[in-house]
Amino acid sequence: MTTDDVVLTKFPTGTGKDRPKPRRTPATWVRRGGLTALLFGLPALLIFGIFSWWPIVSAVVMSFQKTNLTDPAVWVGLDNFKEIFSDPLLPTVIRNTAWFALLALIFGYPVPLIGAVLMSELRRRKGFYSALAYLPVVVPPVVAVLLWKFFYDPRPEGVFNTVLGWVGLGPYSWLNDPHMAMPSLVLEATWAAAGGTVIIYLAALTAVPAELYDAAEVDGASVLRKVWHVTMPALRSILLITLILQIIGTAQVFLEPFLFTNGGPNHATLTVMLWVYQLAFTSIGNRYGEATALSLLLAVFLAVLSLVYFRLTRSWSTS
Repeated sequence: MTTDDVVLTKFPTGTGKDRPKPRRTPATWVRRGGLTALLFGLPALLIFGIFSWWPIVSAVVMSFQKTNLTDPAVWVGLDNFKEIFSDPLLPTVIRNTAWFALLALIFGYPVPLIGAVLMSELRRRKGFYSALAYLPVVVPPVVAVLLWKFFYDPRPEGVFNTVLGWVGLGPYSWLNDPHMAMPSLVLEATWAAAGGTVIIYLAALTAVPAELYDAAEVDGASVLRKVWHVTMPALRSILLITLILQIIGTAQVFLEPFLFTNGGPNHATLTVMLWVYQLAFTSIGNRYGEATALSLLLAVFLAVLSLVYFRLTRSWSTS
């Protein structure tokens, strides 16, 4: 054996890809701690499966059945879906849900961003204003709705009508007017949920280097230009995430229509999730199969929408 052969034997020149990978066996998996990790993770997997996946699987099965949850279920195939698509309320429900989502995007999406940018420019009492913005989030949702329902009193002595009366406006019917009911719900929902998004934006703004703002100020940039050219690019990925989360959340709105108007007046605020509730619990015969079928359709729509959205915005969030 030559000297070169000894060197090649002790120090092989092949790369890691050329070397044969060790064969994985159950014994090596156990020795590397796989069994321990499985034992530690098994309780969490069981809890997640029982309380998350099992209800989902049960709902999918129920969407193909006719049941009242007491008598034996009857398999009806796609009949529940046919009933949903043939129901005359479906176009109204879809239109109302889309209208709520659109209003929430127009009014509710920019408000937290504007509030976060304004608070980030403050030099004093920033923590106080942050806590003030987050305060509506800690108010129980039912309490918040009942409070705003008091504000929306349609009488001239109602809170909002009294304030508007000082400038010669009103009184307005608010929740009793089919044209004003949905904007009224969006106003309360924006007030109740904006604080959490404000805190998210403020946390993201702390990661923006101060040198960028200093450089923009040296270049003579105004406040609006600094926001557009420095703040917005820094928040791009966060803005894209909050946008799809808001779309998903508004598509599933239930609490405000249920507690404010129960879908009225004249079905003007009847949304998809409220209709699911009414099909399951308030309709004659308890149409659980149709309710779960409608829920499944909404879930599939939101899943497809999310996949398309993330595919379209992939380059925007990484550039």
